[in-house]
Amino acid sequence: MVRFRERVVERLAGYEGRLVGLARALHADPETAFGEVRAAERLGGLLEGAGFAVERGVAGLPTALTAVCGSGDLTVGVCAEYDALPGLGHACGHNVICAAGAGAAVGLSAVADELGLRVKLLGTPAEEEGGGKALMLEAGVFGDVTVAMMVHPGRADDVDPRSSTTAVARFEVVFTGRAAHAGLAPHLGVNAGDAAVVAQVAVGQLRQQLPDGYRVAGIVRHGGERTNIVPDRTVLEYEVRTPTAAELSVARERVLNCFRGAATATGCGVEVRATQPDYLDLRNDEWLMGAYARGLAAAGREVPAPPAGPRRLGASTDMGNVTHALPAIHPHLGLAGADADPHTPRFAELAGGAAADDAVRAGALAMAFAAVELACDPQRRAHYLALRG
Repeated sequence: MVRFRERVVERLAGYEGRLVGLARALHADPETAFGEVRAAERLGGLLEGAGFAVERGVAGLPTALTAVCGSGDLTVGVCAEYDALPGLGHACGHNVICAAGAGAAVGLSAVADELGLRVKLLGTPAEEEGGGKALMLEAGVFGDVTVAMMVHPGRADDVDPRSSTTAVARFEVVFTGRAAHAGLAPHLGVNAGDAAVVAQVAVGQLRQQLPDGYRVAGIVRHGGERTNIVPDRTVLEYEVRTPTAAELSVARERVLNCFRGAATATGCGVEVRATQPDYLDLRNDEWLMGAYARGLAAAGREVPAPPAGPRRLGASTDMGNVTHALPAIHPHLGLAGADADPHTPRFAELAGGAAADDAVRAGALAMAFAAVELACDPQRRAHYLALRG
């Protein structure tokens, strides 16, 4: 196994500048969900140059891609995200995810054929909103993948397989009423703005009755046109989070009843539309996470000891859907010296700095080393192949 790791390191050394350049280019040019045209092209171009067979527009998603090299019965899928946040850019560090994923794939290409290993990088758009991985799963893009992995930047390294995320449902609510002059004849109107207010109050009251770990959040995207017009249409966007996917449908129904009740109380019509597939809770594979932790240590990182109890993160990810379908991991990769959490302006700065450059290399090596360990372990290899049938 040592000689395979050495060859991975050698291959990555020749690509380090290009990988850091990819992360920095994405950081300087952020694109949001399903609009990651330049990011996908940069990623695809780098992998084509490394000898991968690249397919663009997979699953009917223009900014999704796959890149494959090597041959064998064991297919290691590496997920690469590259969407940014509106107004915050790469405040979740998806530029680092993308470059580290590309690096892991390129590193493995040096040993893939000898290990009987097929490497499949999956460029997965719209993680922040839209559920690119869930859509790709439904389309069968993960059907030939034996195990999958990715890394996500954060304050510190987290290799605890018990760490999980919440499940989340996101939806749009549209109230429709009847417009009228707010001063001359308000009694002739049906106020969709009132429906939005009643719904928000109802949700606020419901929160007290929800179990610990449940979350409900929302915004009013459209509340009317002018103060002198009784609004005939309002649009709200809401999300419901629960610790596990099994709890999500019941919690969502309770929240939707708040909107239905508001429509009844005000005489408005109401329509609800899911804005993305449900994100499921994360189920990290224990052995794969252990292999990743050993790879991270071999890459020069000091691997933290797991905490006393499991951690449930308040965030959600469509990688959770992947972990429900096949053995997969989603460890957190620390940006050295990070003093802020993702989804903040400060983290966006960190994701474009020297600590992010170092994380690209460490994450790429750790994932590649984990895949090498799996390929070299006959019993574990047979186990995962049997799981995937």
